[in-house]
Amino acid sequence: MFFVFFVVQSINNMLKVGLTGSIAVGKSFVVAVLKELGCAVFDADKIAHSVMTPGKTAYEDIVKEFGAEVLAQDLTIDRAKLGAIVFADATRRQRLNEIVHPRVIAEQNRLLAEVEAAEPNGIAVIDAALMIESGGYKRFDKLIVVYCERETQIERLMQRNQISRADAERRVGAQLSSDEKRRYADYEINTEGSFAEVRERVQRVYESLRQLQILPA
Repeated sequence: MFFVFFVVQSINNMLKVGLTGSIAVGKSFVVAVLKELGCAVFDADKIAHSVMTPGKTAYEDIVKEFGAEVLAQDLTIDRAKLGAIVFADATRRQRLNEIVHPRVIAEQNRLLAEVEAAEPNGIAVIDAALMIESGGYKRFDKLIVVYCERETQIERLMQRNQISRADAERRVGAQLSSDEKRRYADYEINTEGSFAEVRERVQRVYESLRQLQILPA
């Protein structure tokens, strides 16, 4: 949704791959295919969500910073309400990242350590929308950028979130454009076209990554 990428420390021989792209470009499908192919995949947004649950320190700090207006009836954080606030104000978006950031660092490193212990020569993929903006992409061995045409992106976001075009354009504009992100890519995956076509592109990237990985003799 709106959370930055979080720092990942080097973990032995594991191939660490960053995967990014602007909102609603099709990252979730690409990540799902990579998982099917055998990669260990982690969603920075889901990890951020997990550290924002009631009882966690991030939850307490968010409520203190943004007020009870961001809470749902069950007192969990309503991410739609919180997102509406931070997408409209870069300063408040930065403050949210400052609150959530350190908690996700710790959780992400814990999860990656588990993967490394189980499969030291595997491939771990971290999916995070803002890893280029944060500079975190530099921590990875390789970076995949997922993209589509801007009009496709806006239409997907409108349909997915049931929001107006103006709201979708504002959210898209809050992040680096796909063209800018592609300048940093080691691999690019275009999600225009059919699922089968996109799956084939992901397969090709995966095969390239496996060729880079040092496997036991």
